[in-house]
Amino acid sequence: MTTPALLPLSGRRIPTLSPGASSFPHHRATLRLSEKFILLLILSAFITLCFGAFFFLPDNSKHKRFDLGLEDVLIPHIDTPKEGKHASGQVIIHGQGGHDEHRHREEEESLRDKIRADHERALQEAKEKLRKSREELKAEIQTEKNKVMEDLKKKDVGPKPLPPVPMPKVVGVSDGEPPEPDVKEKRDKIREMMKHAWDSYRQYGWGHNELKPIAKKGHSTNIFGSSQLGATIVDAVDTLYIMGLHEEFKDGQEWIEQNLDFSVNAEVSVFEVNIRFIGGLLAAYYLSGQEVFKLKAVQLAEKLLPAFNTPTGIPWAMVNLKSGVGRNWGWASAGSSILAEFGTLHMEFVHLTYLTGNPAYYQKVMHIRKLLAKMDRPNGLYPNYLNPRTGRWGQHHTSVGGLGDSFYEYLLKAWLMSDKTDTEARKTYDDAIEAIERHLVRKSNGGLTFIGEWKNGHLERKMGHLACFAGGMFALGADGSPDDKAGHYLQLGAEIAHTCHESYDRTVLKLGPEAFKFDSGLEAVAVRQNEKYYILRPEVIETYWYMWRFTHDPKYRQWGWEAVQAIDKYCRVSGGFSGVKDVYSSNPTYDDVQQSFFLAETLKYLYLLFSSDDLLPLENWVFNTEAHPLPVLHLGNITLPGSEPAQR
Repeated sequence: MTTPALLPLSGRRIPTLSPGASSFPHHRATLRLSEKFILLLILSAFITLCFGAFFFLPDNSKHKRFDLGLEDVLIPHIDTPKEGKHASGQVIIHGQGGHDEHRHREEEESLRDKIRADHERALQEAKEKLRKSREELKAEIQTEKNKVMEDLKKKDVGPKPLPPVPMPKVVGVSDGEPPEPDVKEKRDKIREMMKHAWDSYRQYGWGHNELKPIAKKGHSTNIFGSSQLGATIVDAVDTLYIMGLHEEFKDGQEWIEQNLDFSVNAEVSVFEVNIRFIGGLLAAYYLSGQEVFKLKAVQLAEKLLPAFNTPTGIPWAMVNLKSGVGRNWGWASAGSSILAEFGTLHMEFVHLTYLTGNPAYYQKVMHIRKLLAKMDRPNGLYPNYLNPRTGRWGQHHTSVGGLGDSFYEYLLKAWLMSDKTDTEARKTYDDAIEAIERHLVRKSNGGLTFIGEWKNGHLERKMGHLACFAGGMFALGADGSPDDKAGHYLQLGAEIAHTCHESYDRTVLKLGPEAFKFDSGLEAVAVRQNEKYYILRPEVIETYWYMWRFTHDPKYRQWGWEAVQAIDKYCRVSGGFSGVKDVYSSNPTYDDVQQSFFLAETLKYLYLLFSSDDLLPLENWVFNTEAHPLPVLHLGNITLPGSEPAQR
């Protein structure tokens, strides 16, 4: 027996007929369906008639009042042959009532005829519908559905086409296979870990921002708002491409093309969305050449611009993608914006201006730089908080870890990305690092070099995992240092790398804690319970990779491999990879989150550590703070829209 199938249409379920069903009912179930269908058609025709009569038949009482009013209509300052002026300066028109009454009777009759014709046509259409077979009805429904979809597409006018610009020199985007068999074997293991992380997300969290690998379901945090923006997909596609996981890359690209929608009512972190989404999309575009990534990056960037609508031009921490309303984190010092957030936009925004020809992006980030240059800095240090309303510093807390870190990184990388023409950025970086070294860098009693935090005139002898990136930054910035200090900064980078490795080596799991102290006889060890967790962070491995590239000291690959083994042993679960809550416990509990940055950064840096140097050479690529590679802009004589010509 053929039975009606139920298909979704615009959120509703409507009856459709199975293929091959007879044109005439042979069963009681289908007979009832046809009877209901006829009754519905008759009812709809009756309702149409009633509504037509109610809304369109004229109201006689209104017309009577109108006709009476026409006898004495007052119209200001009109002179015609039938007019006689009143003392008030108005003109009265006489004798129009009978003529208009006749005209309105004709209009009423015409309206009745129109309603009658509409009624007849509706009944005729209903009869024709009843004569059609089920297959014809089904086809008509599908046609109407397709028409609605086409109309919606026409209304949704796409973004303006972007101007053609020369593609920056793209070198070494794939392969990088190491010549040594044992190194290749290790690299293959890291690639397998990436595939496990991606496949688990693909199976259990697809479209969600992140994955809960124990619960095997999607996960999200407030930095992405309430919407499912597929953060892991956007963050991971460039890693997939670099590793040669082309089928997985294709899946990610398809989801981005069909599902990534920024016209949602979601309040997001400007910083996080910039480094993960815009950075990830731009990197995927430059690596693969697929236009969809560029277009999506520009669509999102336009949604972030309202965040800069503050009295000072220092952006809000958060912005609603739909309304454009911005605000700051409630916990930040007196409603302040955060240095590492508003200071980590330059790389992506310069590329946006380059690709779109829109000077706004470049001008926004240059305005931030100029404003900071005019401000007094206590001891030459940049406090972590700045009020976007008043333009004044918040509490005097300076850190190269959380809240401050990537501001310094982007000063150096702005210079590198400009083909070393942005000398202003380099000078600002050098001055900041000199102050950091003078006030924050210290050596422990045990000989470990660390970077402390400056709080209200006092140095706190604690270093965060996030600050461990600085070893790589010092090495990256060594070449070009003033006063022939290149060797000094390369050595400083090596010392930071050693300290951060010790923070890993002094735990049970051989994974580093979130923060570690250097006092009371304890060195490179976490003291507080809420600092003993490891959430798959990349900063230590990032420094290993930069140190390997600049020195080729084999210990950096050895340390990286220790981290690979520890992550695979203690963080891997059947549904992906999870952070752990206590690296000093031999039986740790999981936090049940597979962070998007684990795929974007941790696994990418590990893969690069065991690849040859011709994969993403540092002469041609600069990595944003989420490990998304962006090409150096060899602009030569080309000037970015809204900028002044670069000076060497």
